[in-house]
Amino acid sequence: MTPDQPTGPDEPAWPFATAAYAFAVAMCGTTLPTPLYAFYQRELGFSSLMITVIFAVYAVGVIAALLLMGQLSDVVGRRPVLLAGLVLSAASAACFLFEHGLAELFAGRILSGLSAGLFTGTATAAVVELAPRRLAGTAVLVATAANMGGLGSGPLLAGLLAQYAPDPLRLVYVVDLALVAVAIAGVLLIPETVGGRRRASLVPRRLRVPRQVRPAFVPGAMAGFAGFATLGLFTSVAPSFLGEVLGVHDPAVAGTVVCAVFAASTAGQLAMGRVGVHQALPWGCVVLVAGMALIFAALLAASLPLLVTGALVAGCGQGLSFRAAVTAVGDLAPAERRGEVTSALFVVLYVAISIPVVGVGAMATAFGLRSSGLVFSACVALLATTTAVLLALRPLEGGRRDQVWAMSTKRE
Repeated sequence: MTPDQPTGPDEPAWPFATAAYAFAVAMCGTTLPTPLYAFYQRELGFSSLMITVIFAVYAVGVIAALLLMGQLSDVVGRRPVLLAGLVLSAASAACFLFEHGLAELFAGRILSGLSAGLFTGTATAAVVELAPRRLAGTAVLVATAANMGGLGSGPLLAGLLAQYAPDPLRLVYVVDLALVAVAIAGVLLIPETVGGRRRASLVPRRLRVPRQVRPAFVPGAMAGFAGFATLGLFTSVAPSFLGEVLGVHDPAVAGTVVCAVFAASTAGQLAMGRVGVHQALPWGCVVLVAGMALIFAALLAASLPLLVTGALVAGCGQGLSFRAAVTAVGDLAPAERRGEVTSALFVVLYVAISIPVVGVGAMATAFGLRSSGLVFSACVALLATTTAVLLALRPLEGGRRDQVWAMSTKRE
């Protein structure tokens, strides 16, 4: 099997499902600490700024992996890189399981980031390439839904266990290790989709975006930056917002609110199939602006229902624009460089998920969480509005759907 030869209609779908499961499990591990930060904060006595720094260390790991090894799966194959990512995910869970201070938290987050960095581009490409022909039209949706579904299930799982099960800082990581073990066993059995593999160079190559991909890459990256900055806010300091601004300290509620953002993102991704890539990218930005306006109002009014509504609307806009960006970039990427180009897009997205959030933490130290949240909401809305206006002035060319990425044999 090669990247240019999707599986036939009679071939089994289990490798495709296994890759999607592994993708979801790896992403789940990256967001498990979200509703637990309050526990760590009480245990270790650090500030809201430190929460954002711990979170940003994860993003540094992601970006480092993408920059240094973003093209690795195009060289050595998808399966070895997926296995390496799962091993790093297990090592991260072990750090949290045996945590005794900030050192283990930082180590766990760095390892988690490296795992996610290896997985994002590689797993997206692997899921698409393993899709049977009859499922090719939904392959990109499954890949992005596995990504967002995994990210959303982490806070929900951790929040529920923290609220209703014993030992909130340990049990969730035991469960995670069991899920990762199943994923490793499954990935060992799936076929390799990269033909003509060669030995990886010890000198990493820079991630480069081919000229023909840039008309889709630039607006996709801008829209993705706004959307992922929003996800970063919810997966880092949302529980602090709930506690300090709204007076809600229930970890199950915090986990559910964060999960709702990712569930809405998945719904937005599903909607793109009806809207189409052309319209999904600008309209995703418009919906994201509406969501940020609701979040802004929720922080002013200290309203939990309004915050949840804003989270759902913003998540839907993020998902709509995110899937459109991944699809548009994938449509134009040469097959032999798909992993590299996808990784380049995710570098931008993970810069967005880290740096703005640290800014929120720093601003919260000086002016309070409410004020920092208001400024953040306004900035994200401004960027999304700018992107929508640029796309209105210069729409994406072509009309190719995500099926093209899944089935194309054209090399550009």
